[in-house]
Amino acid sequence: MATKRDYYEILEVAREASAQEIKTSYRRLAVQFHPDRNPGDQEAEERFKECAEAYAILSDQEKRARYDRFGHQGVGGAAGSPFSGGFDPTVFGDFADILGEMFGFGGAGGRRRRGRQPTRGADLRYDLSLTFEEAVFGTTENLLIPRLETCDTCKGSGSAGDTPPEPCSGCGGQGRVAFRQGFLTVARTCPKCEGEGVVITDPCDDCFGRGRRELDRSLEVTIPAGVDDGSRLRLSGEGEHGALGGPAGDLYVVLSVKPHERFLREGATVLSEETVGYPQAVLGATVEVDTVHGPTSLEIPPGTPPGHEFRLRGKGIEKIGRGGGKGDHIVRLQIDVPHPRDLSDDESDLLRRLAELRDYPVREKVLDRVKKKVFG
Repeated sequence: MATKRDYYEILEVAREASAQEIKTSYRRLAVQFHPDRNPGDQEAEERFKECAEAYAILSDQEKRARYDRFGHQGVGGAAGSPFSGGFDPTVFGDFADILGEMFGFGGAGGRRRRGRQPTRGADLRYDLSLTFEEAVFGTTENLLIPRLETCDTCKGSGSAGDTPPEPCSGCGGQGRVAFRQGFLTVARTCPKCEGEGVVITDPCDDCFGRGRRELDRSLEVTIPAGVDDGSRLRLSGEGEHGALGGPAGDLYVVLSVKPHERFLREGATVLSEETVGYPQAVLGATVEVDTVHGPTSLEIPPGTPPGHEFRLRGKGIEKIGRGGGKGDHIVRLQIDVPHPRDLSDDESDLLRRLAELRDYPVREKVLDRVKKKVFG
């Protein structure tokens, strides 16, 4: 007869190891050698059985004391194996606790389903498109939100009248059914009650036993001034209602902002361009420019070059979460250079006179060039 291995050696712990150290080591080894992770590996299956036997002894304080004093003879030798006929099934309690969630085992010590439990409702998303002005100044929108709401008829129970749900006959109210797979008992979700542990024998006519109905709910949403493209508003408790009285989820309103034909935006700052004539840029002028808050006057100093930027403070967009206040409006100056075909003879003569005074070489008139060629 082969000599049995030391239980401490099997679980790879010292003889003075604590109960928690033994349990932790067993958890690691059980996962490592479990047959589902080692299909067809006979050696791994034997190691798995060996670990289970060692843990069945060392996890029991009384049996561990007998084993420490008398060895394998003190715990009945092979009779101590959880896979032999003389094994006490109550030692499998920790075994089911350790592996139940990972592999779905059933067993005498397995965790029991607590029955139907309230669950939180799902979060919802609503995409809302805004104009540039609506995003800048804020607005109020009425949204129509399709969502699951608690059934008013059955108050969320799913049952008609006062008929309570009954324990599922398929799983005995556990929500899981067990079947044999080799030397293991494996548990799966009960197909009859879908894991609820109960069945509704007299379902509500309005929600068909589900406890919730899909309804279109109208909500008035206030959009604050200063929101930007991609901003997200969270409306707490406006998502789907939870099952069995569970808390409702949240509604997230995701905003998209349409572009403006004249204005660009960088955070709370508005950008625009203003075109003036060459004389205005040279001599200076007062012009009227558009902002998101309406027209305003802009002073252009004499000699302002093209591309110069003017900052109109406080003419931008409301700042959100930055201590309040408004951003600025930046106006970039452009110079209007007219096409020669758009100039009158007088305007052309004036520009040529200016060029002569400034000693700027310019092209001659077409007629003057022809006269020179003809008459010299």
